[in-house]
Amino acid sequence: MAPALRDSPLCELVAVSRNRAELAESFANEFGVRRWYSDWHDLLTDYEIDAIYIATPVHLHAEQAIAAAERGKHVLCEKPMALNLAECDRMVDASRSNDVKLGVAYYRHFYPVVRRVKELIDSGELGIPVVVQINAFEWFDPELSSARSWLLRKELSGGGPMFDFGCHRIEVLLDLLGNIGDVKSTLANAFFVREVEDVATAVFQFERGTCGTLTVTHAAHEPQDTFNLFCTAGSIHIPVLNEGTMRVLTSEGQRVETHPNHPNIHQPLIEDFARAVLENRDPIVTGEIGRQVALIEQQIYA
Repeated sequence: MAPALRDSPLCELVAVSRNRAELAESFANEFGVRRWYSDWHDLLTDYEIDAIYIATPVHLHAEQAIAAAERGKHVLCEKPMALNLAECDRMVDASRSNDVKLGVAYYRHFYPVVRRVKELIDSGELGIPVVVQINAFEWFDPELSSARSWLLRKELSGGGPMFDFGCHRIEVLLDLLGNIGDVKSTLANAFFVREVEDVATAVFQFERGTCGTLTVTHAAHEPQDTFNLFCTAGSIHIPVLNEGTMRVLTSEGQRVETHPNHPNIHQPLIEDFARAVLENRDPIVTGEIGRQVALIEQQIYA
């Protein structure tokens, strides 16, 4: 994200804050940032800053986003947006009350392959979507001393893989297929003994009638990042969503399309958010969208 901010012609990376002063200073030196702070409250008083990107653990998102909005700073917040729906509502209210932009960093929304799937669905070429299936598997077993071990503490992270990266896929599904009307789920610890689940499956029924499954895990040996959509007149198969190659089947046969990502997958998100501020419009992925995802997550964990 830092190179995307630094390299964009639409914005300038002015300052950084991190609890450990030596790491904040090191980051500033590495990325050519003029100022650094060890207390994030001090960063919010920096008159030169128009917008902030929040990349702290999830339990801090709401407090920091609201404080930034109250200082008149636009906010781009990492996903998941907050620990719960109530925090999301407070963030949205603060942005509206202070007339600032609020975006959520669901960068997969901007993947060319996702935009192409949306185009094909909307065109009617594949008929009516019937079933969608997503698998997101990655082995995750950090040492307690690891910088990412906080993800295993529910009060800091909100949940396990369904909360951490399942949310990315929920945003994609909402974008492609519209509102979800019904949610069922199973969450378990199939292998790891920890505060958060290591495997989860959510079953969705979309308001349009499509049924879908999202399965995530921290405990599978084989990584997966799949997307499969079955429709009445065709189907789409993406073996690795992050890579952008997809197979399209229709009555006319089969074709392979390749839609590679930007070399920095965060760049399109940053460009859109910067333009939203400069053009005084909403970012494409708004706080309201982040709230929609949080609502589905709340139903899954309930």
